[in-house]
Amino acid sequence: MFFTLFNSYILQGIPSFFNERNLDCGIIAGMNRKILEPCCPFHVKNTTCTKQIRLFQALPDDVQQELIASATSIQRHKGYVFASDGDPVTSILIIRKGNIKTYRLDAAGNEYLLDVLHEEQAIWHDMFLKEPVYHYSIEAISNVDVCEISTETFLSVLNHHPEAALSLIQMLSTELTDAKEKILLLSIRSPEVRTAGFLLERWNKSGDDIICFKLEDIAATISLRMETISRTLRKFEKAGMISRLGKGKIRITDRPGLYEIFRNADQT
Repeated sequence: MFFTLFNSYILQGIPSFFNERNLDCGIIAGMNRKILEPCCPFHVKNTTCTKQIRLFQALPDDVQQELIASATSIQRHKGYVFASDGDPVTSILIIRKGNIKTYRLDAAGNEYLLDVLHEEQAIWHDMFLKEPVYHYSIEAISNVDVCEISTETFLSVLNHHPEAALSLIQMLSTELTDAKEKILLLSIRSPEVRTAGFLLERWNKSGDDIICFKLEDIAATISLRMETISRTLRKFEKAGMISRLGKGKIRITDRPGLYEIFRNADQT
């Protein structure tokens, strides 16, 4: 009873643009976390979002805590555009909950999906360009919770921790390999092979057998017609390799089977 009344009293004195969802994870220094509802999924698991992101993993724990303390917690609704093509890069976005897509628009307004990111992923790559601007747009495709860390703060930390810079070089090499594999995937003519490769690539990224992608997003990602994707997925489902759960969710039930299709790409 006492803590309920005390919690209400404390929050009444906080400006309206702050709320319990904005005050977790140590974002507002000095607040007693026991009084506030820990909405952050990483805080609930007794960890931090930075520990899940390769960009930060080489940093000492105390430095990660400093970054978190300097971060801004943001909640946005589905459809919110975080940045548009050509906007300056001023922060790193860490997804705590929900999904975000990156995409480009051509002169006719047609959308080309680049990627769909989920919790425990971050958007940061363009901050190392000579003139750091986004070469794509960033939009929430569900309600999202995001942690925002300024690039200026992170680059300052990087200057004092060369071990993190080495880790960053290794990570960029991995990203380059992933990009080459995506180009290879798009060069494959067979819709079955291309779709199998896409499902395996998403599983490899998330480590989860459930892939959250709508048909139109899969089609845009691997440059196939939506009807072709639908037909291919039905074929995979009949073969027992996947099950479609509805609402854009696909469960992979036979990874070896999908891999066998993808492995035979050269023969297709």
